[in-house]
Amino acid sequence: MRVALVRGSMSSLLLLILLSFACSPPVALERPATVGEGEPTTDGADPAIASRPFASGWSGFRGPTGDGRSDQRLPDRLDKNAAAWTIELPGAGASSPITIGDRAYVTCYAGYRVPGEGDGNLADLERRLIAIDLNDGSIVWTRSIAAVQPEEERIRDHGYAASTPAADDERVYVFYGKSGVLAFDHDGNRQWTTTVGGGTHEWGSGTSPVLVDELVIVNASVESGSLVALDRRTGTEVWKVGEIVESWNTPVLVTAADGRRELVLAVQGEVRAYDPASGRQLWNCATDIGWYMVPSIVAENGIVLCLGGRSGTAALAIRAGGSGDVTASHRLWTSNKGSNVTSPVVRDGHLYWMSDSQEIAFCARVSDGELLYQERVSRIDQVYASAILCGDRILYVGRTGKGRIVAAEPSYEELAEFDLSDRGVFDASPAIADGRLLIRSDRHLYCFATGR
Repeated sequence: MRVALVRGSMSSLLLLILLSFACSPPVALERPATVGEGEPTTDGADPAIASRPFASGWSGFRGPTGDGRSDQRLPDRLDKNAAAWTIELPGAGASSPITIGDRAYVTCYAGYRVPGEGDGNLADLERRLIAIDLNDGSIVWTRSIAAVQPEEERIRDHGYAASTPAADDERVYVFYGKSGVLAFDHDGNRQWTTTVGGGTHEWGSGTSPVLVDELVIVNASVESGSLVALDRRTGTEVWKVGEIVESWNTPVLVTAADGRRELVLAVQGEVRAYDPASGRQLWNCATDIGWYMVPSIVAENGIVLCLGGRSGTAALAIRAGGSGDVTASHRLWTSNKGSNVTSPVVRDGHLYWMSDSQEIAFCARVSDGELLYQERVSRIDQVYASAILCGDRILYVGRTGKGRIVAAEPSYEELAEFDLSDRGVFDASPAIADGRLLIRSDRHLYCFATGR
């Protein structure tokens, strides 16, 4: 089975470009550096790999819908001895693994400030895209890209590979900050490279590319203070909007009650929605959160749910489908309980999340924000990985590799405790699809059979 994708004509692309000029401030379209069809990168392409079917998989950050939800069943047991396979990764990183068909993809960095390897030389920094056979964990190919210099001399906590790839049935897309957005085919041939800005930050780049129709959409807040849409076939810029400030979250696609699709993300002080085809801003809503925004948004039944900040207001709900400033008309509630890092999950009218720093699990009612539980979870330490919801169970993974499986119910019920500690750091969010659960530290990638 192939991944269902809408492939438009050249006239559709022209319409998108015209809409972007009509509905948003004019911007200069950049012509990306491209590589011919099937042309290998400097490190060489592997021999042709036989054509193979692709399942939907876990094809981007927090899965194909970007909200961490899956109908897969979690394994009954999570410990290193129960893993179907484990591999040592050829570099460090905080990006999450993705899957498509019989492949997993993950990014790493090497050559500079790799934990346990000394500082090294900044000029030697490179990022790596790793293709892995899901059947046995063997590495199929690795593609290394030298960092565009000058880079930040130090990235706090997460390192130089924190953005999760995205994939469709033809390509894998990676975002390497000022080093650009790159596309590879599934044989490892680089297809195109496009820059989205040259800015850097001490917290690095942490947003991940999102695939919407013909587009690859990237939150380039750090690099250029912008949200950028690229043609996924060529890397050509289709639209670009500015004033994306202090935003480390990955945009999500939300469907309003009237069926309108909205691309939603949080910036400092606001949640905004854009038309994904043109980049035209649809609405904005004040958050009363004065901090940078890291957690990605989730939504249920047209209700947008946002966490963020380190003090004061830390969560809110907004009814999608508005126009202009909807703070007075569509903001449903705010709360001082939230998270500064981890993204939540939502199920049957209830929002679930784990504090990034307080070892507390929360559940709130979507309709009015009432807190239904806040439960202390001992021995999980800090949590940076976002939760995933698998049927009626939630998986939380702490930074040391310790974690919990809890019931997705409005009363707290702990179902399992596990410990995958490997002297590494578990900042990546898990991936689950096609009978496999992947959990990544900055040292290893673990695969567990889920029994579907």
